[in-house]
Amino acid sequence: MPAIDVAGEFETIRRLFAPLAHPEWGRGLLDDVAVVPSKPGFDLVLTKDTIVEGVHFLPTDPLDTVAQKLLRVNLSDLAAKGAEAFGYLLSCGWSERCGWPEREAFAQGLARDQKAFGVALLGGDTVVTPGPATFSLTLMGWTPKGRAVSRGGAQPGDLVFVTGHIGDGWLGLEAVQDKTSLDMERVAALVEHYRRPVPCTDFLLPVRDMATASIDVSDGLIADLGHLASASRVAVDIDLELTPLSGAAQAWFEGRVDPQAALEKLVTGGDDYEIAFTANPRDEPALRREADRRHLRLTCLGRVTAGKGVTARFGGEPVAFETSGFTHG
Repeated sequence: MPAIDVAGEFETIRRLFAPLAHPEWGRGLLDDVAVVPSKPGFDLVLTKDTIVEGVHFLPTDPLDTVAQKLLRVNLSDLAAKGAEAFGYLLSCGWSERCGWPEREAFAQGLARDQKAFGVALLGGDTVVTPGPATFSLTLMGWTPKGRAVSRGGAQPGDLVFVTGHIGDGWLGLEAVQDKTSLDMERVAALVEHYRRPVPCTDFLLPVRDMATASIDVSDGLIADLGHLASASRVAVDIDLELTPLSGAAQAWFEGRVDPQAALEKLVTGGDDYEIAFTANPRDEPALRREADRRHLRLTCLGRVTAGKGVTARFGGEPVAFETSGFTHG
């Protein structure tokens, strides 16, 4: 049976999404385009992510958190480039479970995050589907001309850093599926991270100013460092025992009988949305000052060397991973 559109495309746009539109550039969502004035001396930076029910979020996840996760994973991409986001295009493929209350919740989640992160809706599309709910978002931002940080600038001798904590995304998925025995407070923190990860937008300016190469940690720390190493045509050598863990992840880790295997899970699980980047050692003191000013944890995991690929060590010995992280197919 085909999905039923509970309100119609234009009613959904008028009632839910027009209030989210940029007051000038979005044209009230009454046109087929958005018009964004150019900024002399700046580059337009764009990113796009799609999330699918049953693949990137669970059928039981509230749709307000689904909307927020969709926006935040894109914000994480731009933050890793040193870009300041301003607006986005949205595509909604509503499934049969997406009645009017669910659509309202989705729009309310976007409204909260638009205010928190200073972005606005510019346009998009909304359809119904007999398949799983599918949402796609294209986020746009600015950097000063030529300053967007790529994956390809790492040099031998650079240090390898990561912001925040690693492993909470994978543990959050375990928690939301009742696969962990942690106390309720820690489970709640992990579920919150899984459903509403916090992109590291506060650190985008230091990344822009001092990183030689950068990537957001979405597929897993090892996989994403591998992407960076490949683009830069270098090797990355890190110490697994330096992996920064949150309080909840540390509590889970302390209960494991095989610490190496536990760390392997945390660094390949993905959905962390931190920034992994490389920088010249001379910039480490300034990077740490900037992190301290923002009350942000910053960890040096290792170093860039000549060669290729990622070498992760535990107890000084290289670790062989069965998988380096999530793949999208």
